[in-house]
Amino acid sequence: MPDPPVMAEPLRVDSTDGVSIASYLMSAPGARQPELLLAHANGFCAAVFAPLVRELSGFKCVGFDARAHGRSGGSSGEMAWERHRDDLLAVNDAYGLAGSIGVGHSMGGAALLLAEQLRPGTFSALWLFEPIVFPPSGTAPDGENVLEAGARRRRDTFDSPRAAYANYASKPPLNQLCPESLSAYVHHGFDELDDGRITLACRPDDEAAGYRMGARHHAWDALGTVRCPVLIVRGRHDVPGPATVAPMIADRLPAGHLEDHGDLGHFGPLEDPLAMARSIRSFHDPT
Repeated sequence: MPDPPVMAEPLRVDSTDGVSIASYLMSAPGARQPELLLAHANGFCAAVFAPLVRELSGFKCVGFDARAHGRSGGSSGEMAWERHRDDLLAVNDAYGLAGSIGVGHSMGGAALLLAEQLRPGTFSALWLFEPIVFPPSGTAPDGENVLEAGARRRRDTFDSPRAAYANYASKPPLNQLCPESLSAYVHHGFDELDDGRITLACRPDDEAAGYRMGARHHAWDALGTVRCPVLIVRGRHDVPGPATVAPMIADRLPAGHLEDHGDLGHFGPLEDPLAMARSIRSFHDPT
């Protein structure tokens, strides 16, 4: 197991509902431009982006733990994705970011779109890996979806980070993560108990609620209002899911473009940080 990334003490940022958000300046001292705001997927935390940030030397990278994730506050309840939008806008303002590039993975990508829809001009561009934005298909189902049910069944406690790493590295889906991102997750996505064991910082009920609410936001309806350049990046699209919807999202965005990485799965930024960093650099400066 690789050594975990060293994360600075978080800057606490107040968000809606009185929730305290843990945010981090993740780039090396002296990094200035361009500015990136990183938004992670459901169930993860900012630290999993550390390998990606390492490949983006010179970029000023700000990350945060979404509510009920990592070191942020928030408890079990309705995990509406509009609140994740509120969290990232609060972090954006706390760091004085102006016209930054939003970099989002899955849930984080949807939250960035929701933020730009609410406050146009917040971002100069958006780079989104398989954002969870689906066309409306009638009323959202009341029953549990597969991801929601799976989250509720997740093992939430391990004897140590090493034990958690060995467990996840041995089977899908987290064995798709690069070793450095997986190490970051088991060290920074867990809380230590009094007896020395570790337990998920994002509780199974909160992760499940996140999956449930992923079908209930309205980012799809307002895609046409997002005027900044947006690169929608996707991995394999051999089964129905976010990757198969990605072209439709790109088509509905006034300045949307699609980029394929058929060798990657849904965890793309955590699977191949180097390739994703190259994509971000090229998107920022295509010359």
